[in-house]
Amino acid sequence: MAFTGAFSFFARFSSKSPSTQPTNPERPHIEKMAAPAVIVSASSAAFSPSPKSFVSLGGNFKISSFPTQRRRSSRKCNLYREIYSYTTKKTITKTLCCQLKVEEGIGDEACELVSGVDLILGEGTDSFRAYLLKAVKNNNGTGLLILSDIFGFADSATRDLAYRVACSGYNVLVPDLFHGDPWTSERSKDEFELWVTRQSPERLVKDITTSARWMVDEFLVAEISKKLGIIGFCFGGGRLIETLAGDSGLLFGTGVCFYGTRIDPSLARKINVPVLFVSGDDDPLCPVSVLHDMEKNIKNSKVLIYHGRGHGFAHRPESPEEDEDAEDAFAQMKAWLHDCLVALN
Repeated sequence: MAFTGAFSFFARFSSKSPSTQPTNPERPHIEKMAAPAVIVSASSAAFSPSPKSFVSLGGNFKISSFPTQRRRSSRKCNLYREIYSYTTKKTITKTLCCQLKVEEGIGDEACELVSGVDLILGEGTDSFRAYLLKAVKNNNGTGLLILSDIFGFADSATRDLAYRVACSGYNVLVPDLFHGDPWTSERSKDEFELWVTRQSPERLVKDITTSARWMVDEFLVAEISKKLGIIGFCFGGGRLIETLAGDSGLLFGTGVCFYGTRIDPSLARKINVPVLFVSGDDDPLCPVSVLHDMEKNIKNSKVLIYHGRGHGFAHRPESPEEDEDAEDAFAQMKAWLHDCLVALN
């Protein structure tokens, strides 16, 4: 199936680069915090920059620290963070430890430290990358799976949103749904349909299931969390519906679908957990009528429609007005996740 009206989405972000935001080393309120502990991830053959220094852990095992610190700002999160990258001597793991400090006078976020780790999930040729972000100080023990839009898990907008969700107390896993081949704004629109056909539905289902099972092993088996939550944006929103329809409420306790694309409305009757749908009424990729039809067939679900908003407004706001609605949508999502997951655990 193709994206109907997909090119309007490309036009919206064609001038955007998926790279990180410009650095600003002169921010006066940034404070240097103590270096976080290193978290060892699953096996990985990626990430092999030249090391700056080595820290011995004893025996033949070393952690190499690299000159990859960078400072990024997010106007939406009101946060400034420094990211520290590490890898082992044999480049089989990589850890990102992210320290976040809330701006003076900003009370929106509560935590000051989020730890992160890059992972390789699956085995052999079926393996794929992912990253896990965990709130350190105010962790509520709940696991969330985030399915990205077409620009992939490494896109700055997706990472910013994932960081912010983690900072709200969650353990957030974001898989690379496209195996290193996300859509980019530099590509010709004529290539889009071919790119879509390369995203095998069978592979996507397998990768999402692998990600969910990994989180079960990490959190549910340890009796930290009873059910997982799942959040999807754009392409990931459509895959969220398919995932919940096939899950029957066994792994996931709820879902939040942001302007999902390529949604099959017939799957609604197979979903047994509440879903929050968020979209704008000026989004040809996610018709409001489809969402209301889904709402009727999913018990305890809810549709939030933002007037005048188009595709991607909640995690890619383009104006002060969109910023305001994006903030409201994030607050609505937080409340929904708390009521459907945290309050029940």
